[in-house]
This record gives sequence, C-alpha cells and structure tokens, in this order.
Amino acid sequence: MAICNHSSGAETPLLEEDIVDGCFDYNGRIVNRTNCGGWTSASFIIGVEIGERFAYCGIESNLVTYLTGPLGQSTAAAAENVNAWSGTASLLPLLGAFIADSFLGRYRTIIVASVIYILGLGLLTLSAALPFLNTSVCQKADTSILCSSPQLQVIIFFFSLYLVAFGQGGHKPCIQAFGADQFDTHDPEACKAKSSFFNWWYFGLCSGTLIAFLVLNYIQDNLSWVLGFGIPCIVMVVALLVFLCGTTTYRYSAKRDEKSPFVRIGRVLVLAVRNWRTSSSAIAAEEEAHGTLPSESSKQFKFLNKALLSPDGSKEHGKVCSIGEVEEAKAVLRLVPIWAASLVYAVVLAQSSTFFTKQGTTMDRSITTSVKIPAASLQSFISLTIVLSIPIYDRIFVPLARAWTRRPAGITMLQRIGTGMFLSAISMIIAALVEMKRLKTAQEYGLVDKPKAIVPMSVWWLGPQYVLFGLSEMLTMVGLQEFFYDQVPNELRSIGLALYLSIFGVGSFLSSFLISAIENATGRNGGKSWFPNNLNQAHLDYFYWLLAALSATELALYLYFAKNYIYNRASRQMQS
Repeated sequence: MAICNHSSGAETPLLEEDIVDGCFDYNGRIVNRTNCGGWTSASFIIGVEIGERFAYCGIESNLVTYLTGPLGQSTAAAAENVNAWSGTASLLPLLGAFIADSFLGRYRTIIVASVIYILGLGLLTLSAALPFLNTSVCQKADTSILCSSPQLQVIIFFFSLYLVAFGQGGHKPCIQAFGADQFDTHDPEACKAKSSFFNWWYFGLCSGTLIAFLVLNYIQDNLSWVLGFGIPCIVMVVALLVFLCGTTTYRYSAKRDEKSPFVRIGRVLVLAVRNWRTSSSAIAAEEEAHGTLPSESSKQFKFLNKALLSPDGSKEHGKVCSIGEVEEAKAVLRLVPIWAASLVYAVVLAQSSTFFTKQGTTMDRSITTSVKIPAASLQSFISLTIVLSIPIYDRIFVPLARAWTRRPAGITMLQRIGTGMFLSAISMIIAALVEMKRLKTAQEYGLVDKPKAIVPMSVWWLGPQYVLFGLSEMLTMVGLQEFFYDQVPNELRSIGLALYLSIFGVGSFLSSFLISAIENATGRNGGKSWFPNNLNQAHLDYFYWLLAALSATELALYLYFAKNYIYNRASRQMQS
C-alpha cells in the first residue's frame, strides 16, 4: 500500500467536484468520491469495532468477579484495580493517537495495535489456564519444583491485562477517526452521514458489548475462565482480518509537508509565554496588519495573539506564528473546560462495572429454579438500551429536530452531551434509593451479618438505573466522540478522540482515588467503612448520594462552559 502526498496519475479525468481534497486511495491516487470511502468502508470499520468491543468488554465487565474470585482480592482492592486498569486503558489512547498522527498514520497504527491486543489476550488466556496446568503437573510429579507458583499466575495476569490496555490504546482512537475520515466534511450530505456514522458506530460498539455481557459472562461464571478469555482472543483475530479485507475501499488522509500540528501548537504557546510583556496595543497593531477582523473567536484567549510577534521584533518566517496557527491553538484550548466538566460523568460511569455488579451478586438473580443471571450480565441493560434507542434517535428524533432547528444533527453536540449528563445524575439518585431499599430488606430478614446470603429482593430493581445509564451513554458518549473529533484541527483527529477517551481514564482514576479516600476516612480507628466486603453492612447508598451531588455541581459548570463555547468555523457554517 502506498500513501503519498501526490497523485500517481489518474487513469481517467475526474471532475473537480468528485475529488475528495487531501485524501488518496490505497495506491496513492486521488480519491473519487463515488469509488472510495463512504458507508462501504465505514461498514468494515463498524464490523471491526463490534469484534473489538466484544473482546474488551468480555474482559472488563467481569474483571471484578475474577479478581475477587480466583485471585482472592477484597472488594475494595478489586474495585481499585479495575478502576486503575480502566483508567490506564483510557489514557493510553493519547500515546497511540500521537504515534498515529505524527509517525505511522492511522491505518498502520491500527494493524500494529491489533497484533499487540491479540498477544495480550493470548497471554491472559494462558494466565487463566495456569492453575489447571499446575494441578495436572503436580499430580504427576514427585517434586513441587515443577508446580507453578500462584505469584507467577498473578504476574502473567497483570502483565497481559496491561498489554491489552496498550493494544486498545493504539486501536481505539485510530479506528474511529479512520472511520469518520471516510466521509467528506466539505460535502453537506456527507456531513449528515458522518454525524449518523457516530450513532451507528456506537450502535455497533454496544452490540458487541451486549453479546459479551450475555455470552461471555455466562461462560466465565459457569463454564471456564480459560474459555471466557480465549474466545475474545479468537474474535480479535477475526476483527483484524475483517479490517484488512476493507483495505482497497478505504480513503487515506495525505500527510502534509508542513510542520507537525504538535510543533505548531507548541510554538504558539512558547512564543505567547515569551512575549508575556507585550502590550495589548502592539498586539492590536499586529492583528490589524494581518487584516484580522474582530470576531467572537479572535476575542477568546487573546494572550495567545502574542505569538504573532517575536521577542526581538523580527517578522521573519519561522520566528513568528501565523493567524491560522494561533487559531489552531485556541481551538484545542477551548476543549479544556468541556473536558474538565465531563470528569464527574466519567466517575459515575465507572460504577456500572464495579459496585453495581457487586450489588447484583447479593440479590435474587433467579430466572428459574436452575437458571441465574450472571451479575456482570446486568450491564447488558445498558447496551440493550443503547442498541434500541440509537435507531429511534437517528431515524426519528434527528429528522424531526432537524426540521425544527434546521441543524444537520437536529441539536448541537453540546446540547446532546448536557442532556445525557442530566440523566446520569438522575440515575445516581435512583441507584441510591434502590440501595437503601436493599439494605432495609437485608435488615428486615436478619441478613446484615451474613455476607454470602442472598437478599430476598429481585435483581430487576437495578434495571431502571441501568436503563438510565444506557440513555445517558447514548447521548453523552456519542456527543463527546463527535465533539472531540469535529472541534480539533484535521491532522489531530486521532488526538481529539484520544482526549475524549482520556476523560474516562482520568475519571476511573478519580473514582479509584475517591473510593480509597472514603475507605481510609470511614474505616479509620475501627470505624465503619462505607465499602466493607460484606455489602449488607456497607453504605453504597451514601456513596451514590455523594456522586449525585457531584453530578449536579458538574452539570451547572458544564452548562456555563457550554453556553460560552465557540464552535470552530466549519461547524458554525454547517449549523447555521
């Protein structure tokens, strides 16, 4: 495959309106809008995402059960480990996106990351098989030297787990950005299709997640952890093959000859700091010399305009920044308040795979006398809600809203994100009320001191909070993905999606820190911890009320930042 900065010559002349600017096919030729990209290419990529999410969620969703079961960790320690790993997995896309945008490109990064991903899943399967290998070897051997140490199993397990995180870190931001690249942002119809792509991308993501919850969690809980970890490895191999099958249909972004966007933005920040003493009148004169018209965008972060001047007063090329470079840096800086205002949402989201799951293990999960719902499979309510609601949102709500607001996506990206945040706050209030009900039931039946007893309360009580989580994700997660892809410079779109993912990485770490701090504060000097191993003596309801209060505060801050946010020029033109 050749991806270059110039055309190798088209065999037939192309009409100018049919050419996709800045893109080439797998042979390095100029792209004809009708021959490459679009929904055909996007379908391959959505299929890959279904497999990848099946593999990832098959590990992540039931990880707390594996840690507290076969590895014998406490509930609090397991929750902290899950949050730490999830946080790392969500922050590593920043590294993967940097490598893709600066060196390898998205296509090659996806392939390399997939291989690392598969290697990690293979080692994870091996770590789960070690206890069985150990039993077999020890039964046949006369010496214990041949027997594997439990410590070896733990080392291999965590090494492979973080290897999966590294693979996911390169795969996740690039595959989605590569999918969105298949639509021409300069074509109004393609822009509508791109907005729809983010909806159907998330639909595919949640379809893979739903299958993992329903199938893999049952296999892990009832059959074998080896099989439960081995199947995701096989599925990831198939996903890589599907991705390679679409190679001839993809559009590839051409790499420009100019400096890296990281270098350009860095220069703006450095020059602005070096010129911090420059007077506002000098900046105004320089803006006038550049012919810059006052606008909402130019009035924000005016201190960056100091990069238009050099410390020695020289205006030689390379010593000062252009207006375009300054505006590029401002576009990235505008994302920071929205990013920060989304962190509490990420903390709330982290509870669905930790404490929600542990709650479910204490409740009546019987469907029949012999069949029980695996606790981790309760998360399937989230995915099922998303899978059912996205077609309704994309095919019914968006056209109706579009007719009313005249916006291509019906409502703005920030409006969509804020609505989801509101629903997440409501879900935490409901979660707190349900937990109060569960604790009261445990007291009434004298089960407070019986940690392994099943509380006679149906697990379906947890359904509403999971459904609200699903609606919240459908709105906020998809909105954040589109927002961080759309609002960064074209060459930084992998980084934009990595910034979106980093919200949930930092959120997981914050959740882990919050749990640890509360554990230390409430359990100090023999006090009653909020998170003992016996959940019938715990106070998860207090924790949920705290998260509900933090969510309300976050929503107020978010609304303030969203109201003052200025979309980039392309987005303003499309929304007007």
